[in-house]
Amino acid sequence: MTSTVTTMAAPGPGGLPADEYRIAHYTIMPQRHYGRFLAAAAILAILAAIARAFALGDIEWRYVGQFLTAPAIMHGLANTILLAVCAMVLGIVLGVVFAVMRLSRNPVLRIVAIGYVWLFRAAPALLQLLIWFNLALIFPRIAFPGLFDVRTVDVMTPFVAGLLGLGIQQGAYTSEVVRAGLQSVDQGQYEAAQAIGMTRMRMLRRIVMPQAMRVIVPPVGNEFIGMIKLTSLASVIQYSEMLHAAQTIYYANSRVLELLFVASIWYLAIVSLLSFGQSFVERYFGRGDRGGRR
Repeated sequence: MTSTVTTMAAPGPGGLPADEYRIAHYTIMPQRHYGRFLAAAAILAILAAIARAFALGDIEWRYVGQFLTAPAIMHGLANTILLAVCAMVLGIVLGVVFAVMRLSRNPVLRIVAIGYVWLFRAAPALLQLLIWFNLALIFPRIAFPGLFDVRTVDVMTPFVAGLLGLGIQQGAYTSEVVRAGLQSVDQGQYEAAQAIGMTRMRMLRRIVMPQAMRVIVPPVGNEFIGMIKLTSLASVIQYSEMLHAAQTIYYANSRVLELLFVASIWYLAIVSLLSFGQSFVERYFGRGDRGGRR
């Protein structure tokens, strides 16, 4: 008698042959993201339609190039940067002062700081500019006995009104940013500084503020970028910044969009440059934080 031996594959889970569990012969198909394709196509179609509208619209692009470096525009650009820098410096100084007052143990200083932040954050920037510009209606003269006595209308020029309106409001926002930065420093740093006999001001200057800068710099940098754009509100009080210069030109030649594009190009250029500078400053103040995380 002849016997036949049949070789069977070792059973896998559930009693099935092991071959049933091999996946090498399967073809792996990538997942299709049809929603992404449709969204991208819709966005491209919208951008193409916008580009076509600008290309075929009643826009004389040669005027954009002609007035991009016009003397009036350059003068307005310089005034924009000047007002933004001065208002931001004023805002930072006020912000630091009122942040320290807010953290003071003196209840009067603390209440004054809270009231300052509440008041100047609540009022719109344009409203504050108009109030400062028309301050002569409330105080016809600004005087200090024995020192000076001047008419308010002579002092409150468009630049001064813009500086006070934008700078004081910025101080209210910066105060909260600085306060958050100071509170982010570990309490042990304050206690260690006090233990070696440091005064409060020296402790803030030498120990606390350098550590708080990594928290303060990013939002303050964003606020400065916002300040560049916020100076355009000063055109309402006849300050000759960039938007006011563009308006003065298009009132004469009626090329409204062309001059607005000129102003937009310069705003984009300034913001791009400041964004690059902000990233550099953030990396500089973030070096200690990265070293600590290692």
